[in-house]
Amino acid sequence: MRELTSTDPVRVGGYRLLRRLGEGGMGVVYLASGPGGGLVALKLIRAEYAEESGFRRRFRREAELAASLTGRWTAPVIAADPSAPEPWLATAYVPAPSLAEVLASRGTLPPGAVRVLGARLAGALADVHAAGLVHRDVKPANILLALDGPRLIDFGIARATGAAPLTTTGVIVGSPGYLSPEQARAGGIGPASDVFSLGCVLAHASGGRRPFGEGTPAGVLYRTVHEEPDLDGVPEQLLGLLRACLDKDPRSRPDARWVRERLEGGSGRD
Repeated sequence: MRELTSTDPVRVGGYRLLRRLGEGGMGVVYLASGPGGGLVALKLIRAEYAEESGFRRRFRREAELAASLTGRWTAPVIAADPSAPEPWLATAYVPAPSLAEVLASRGTLPPGAVRVLGARLAGALADVHAAGLVHRDVKPANILLALDGPRLIDFGIARATGAAPLTTTGVIVGSPGYLSPEQARAGGIGPASDVFSLGCVLAHASGGRRPFGEGTPAGVLYRTVHEEPDLDGVPEQLLGLLRACLDKDPRSRPDARWVRERLEGGSGRD
């Protein structure tokens, strides 16, 4: 969390901006307070995206779909304004460390904790997919570990299933090391892409390293598309399920609901 800069707005909609929570390719996320004093995470989309043809219409639709999510393991959308000069989206603020921060300090999570985490995240993705959305950026930094369970956050690059993406065609959207082979090719994606990303997250959390290694983004993307994941260190009871999630062919991956059921049931894929 950082102080506001001289170029940051003071207010957006009815919200007063307090701190910077983070910054990405599509915009800046702020800690903000609403009219009643409640805290939200407000994502302000960069103006250049709003100028793209059809952006505001797609953003409105996707914000409405995201607002329909009521599952326990996602941060609910509270408000949005696709018509603002810089469109914005506000979600409930979750005061908790990210999985990325926890893994940086601890290295791995115990197998039982990975199962619980994975089941709840798969449940969140099942709800996201049932609402007609694809998250597209499932990674440790977008998973908050609250005391009562994880929260999947940052729907800033989510898109409606079957809709044109909010970013320019041919541009890779997502985070190398966690995105799917089809994302790495800048191709069409669907719910199976999120399942692949979840597999990467759980492999990292249980094995202590990213399954497609470190290094330059180009190298990681190449390995994601052409090489098998490195699952050394992953507990044996999770290997079958993670191999299924990390199948190169999206048609061969299980859906998020199946992943949740298998993790809750305590077994991997045969």
